Amino acid sequence: MADPITLVGGGLAGSEAAWQLASRGVAVRLFEMRPRATTPAHTTDLLGELVCSNSLGADQTTSPAGILKGELETLGSLILACARRHRVPAGRALAVDRERFAREVTRTLEEHPLVEVVREEVTALPEGPAILASGPLTSPSLAEALRNLVGEDFLAFHDAVAPIVTLESVDPERSYRGSRYGQGEDYVNCPLDEPTYRAFRQALVEAVQAPRHDFEVKQRFFEGCLPIEEIARRGEDTLRFGPMRPVGLPDPSGREPFAVVQLRQDNEEGTLYNLVGFQTNLLWGEQDRIFRLIPALERAEFVRKGVMHRNLFVCAPRVLDGFLRPRGREDLFLAGQVTGVEGYLESTAMGAAAALFLLARLRGEELPVFPRKTALGSLLHYLKDARPETFQPMNVNLGIFPKLERKIKSRTERCEAYGVRSAEALEGFLADHPWCRGSS
Repeated sequence: MADPITLVGGGLAGSEAAWQLASRGVAVRLFEMRPRATTPAHTTDLLGELVCSNSLGADQTTSPAGILKGELETLGSLILACARRHRVPAGRALAVDRERFAREVTRTLEEHPLVEVVREEVTALPEGPAILASGPLTSPSLAEALRNLVGEDFLAFHDAVAPIVTLESVDPERSYRGSRYGQGEDYVNCPLDEPTYRAFRQALVEAVQAPRHDFEVKQRFFEGCLPIEEIARRGEDTLRFGPMRPVGLPDPSGREPFAVVQLRQDNEEGTLYNLVGFQTNLLWGEQDRIFRLIPALERAEFVRKGVMHRNLFVCAPRVLDGFLRPRGREDLFLAGQVTGVEGYLESTAMGAAAALFLLARLRGEELPVFPRKTALGSLLHYLKDARPETFQPMNVNLGIFPKLERKIKSRTERCEAYGVRSAEALEGFLADHPWCRGSS
């Protein structure tokens, strides 16, 4: 029997990669440093822990995230299967009970006969065929080892985590349920009138932020995950056109509030809710003071405060070869956010891709090239061909797909056309690479 494949990191990408290999008959030794060592963002030792939002994004094929979900399910994704079994109401998004979701990911992998979970920190790059999915919070020693290999400094952006409150502590007299444009009643909406909004925004601008470590002094934010206070500093109404947008959220009287804070269910029981888009780097005392200016949250119980941490990723166009391998190591594949993608779903996709690339190598076949017309292929193409000088982490979006052959004005219909084209391209790919198809 061949030696197990070494896989470093038990986040979404690492867990997905382990499953993709094991479910195709390849033995895996999955190293996860928690609980022996931890990170500024993790709170458990569970595999697949979600450290930021509990949402995996839109769940319809009329959205780029929905297209990618469909592709991952065709490949037999463990992460998507567990997410669907532990979803919580979130309108058109796929949100999960984060603890139950992570527990099932952990149990599934620990019970698989071809997966050995090793609770040790890896401080050097593994020898032989391996996948490095150590994540954006890669430990300093392993990050240094990777830096020495690729000959390039990491790029870094700051990521932030939103607070969570108990539902029973939210004032029902000053909040109401409903999703934007009437898509269900899954969110709790906390309205603000204009004077309250102005005072809230000013408090954010003047608030004291948590101190950063020396290596974090050079501030660099990822635009898709800005701290709420940074958004507030960019203008009087930037919050109202961003996370506090009231459009499509009329109150029970039918009037649209001046601004709205949305709360999204965070666990299956519906007892915990997170503040949507309220990632923050404020001191915890400041969070208590300022977030209670939101009328419905005046007496809220915050069970988790917002925190901020540094995320690391490589400059993929410079250091990766198009198959997620650092130049100079044909048997080592990177996976997850460290590759330069952003988001839970995208990280999962890179875990699946790395596993299938490695599997092809074990089979003695040419590494498969995912079609550009698929979401997965478009993400991989972005990592390979983006401009190195301006490279930034990328979510799946229509802008990275090849253009349609015809113009479609309606965004919904346009996205649906991308989805149909993607599914057809993936089926053609799987006809040539049937071993890539996941089991049902």
